[in-house]
Amino acid sequence: MRTILVIANETIGGKPLIDAVRRYAVEEESRFVLCVPQTQPRAGYVVYDDSVFDAAQTRVDLAVGFVRSEGIDAVGEVGDADPYAATMDAVREYNPDAIIISTYPESRSGWLRRDLPERMRQATGLPVEHIVADIDSEGLEFHITLAVANRSASGDDLLAALKAKAAAESDKHERLFIVLVPQEGGGGASARRARTRLSLVLGRLRDAGLTGAGMIGDPDPYTAITNALQYFRVDDIIISTLPETKSGWLRADLIERVRNATGKPVEHVVAQDPVRAA
Repeated sequence: MRTILVIANETIGGKPLIDAVRRYAVEEESRFVLCVPQTQPRAGYVVYDDSVFDAAQTRVDLAVGFVRSEGIDAVGEVGDADPYAATMDAVREYNPDAIIISTYPESRSGWLRRDLPERMRQATGLPVEHIVADIDSEGLEFHITLAVANRSASGDDLLAALKAKAAAESDKHERLFIVLVPQEGGGGASARRARTRLSLVLGRLRDAGLTGAGMIGDPDPYTAITNALQYFRVDDIIISTLPETKSGWLRADLIERVRNATGKPVEHVVAQDPVRAA
């Protein structure tokens, strides 16, 4: 079995790259290593210190999940912020037989301005295929829903909404989910609680046969959402809250603020009061 190293970031879900992976998989039995270098968002101020790494890990997990859903053997990792260093680290770790590098078109690609594909050919002596993906005009190979929740994250109401969203797909594109759990307050305990809730949601998604990945975010849900939208291209947003009498998010008019700021479809899911349900 040959090993193919794939280096990509925002273009990792683009059709040209996915088609190339499918082609390699058909030509010869292969396993794919998907490496996503960490990158700063295009604009804005990121409060949550680990968001750069978490966003890259989410992109890795989502891409690996999608490729595996097509029966293709794949693993993934987050790489160094320098794409050259990230690629060389992965070459030393996985000893690939070939490399695929996916970038934006030349006018938008910092990687091409640094001549990354040719530098990798010279440094490794391996075949390097350069894939250009203009996802601004071509879109992604799948649809993505951003699901935002905290205390209601692991409830049945959110899961039912996500399952309904996946079942409503009417074309060939699969529906993938990015789960965002803002922290409550600050500090290590808050982050640990948010990660526990995130793990519960992702586990329920897997059990339901859905493909998802996720990250925790800034304690302010509006900031967490706007930061996430700098990292990911999403088609729509689902926000899950407690009932109005118990929801600080609703008192802060989060749903309408996100609708107005993003221009994306925003679905509001009201979760059953967990205390009354218990």
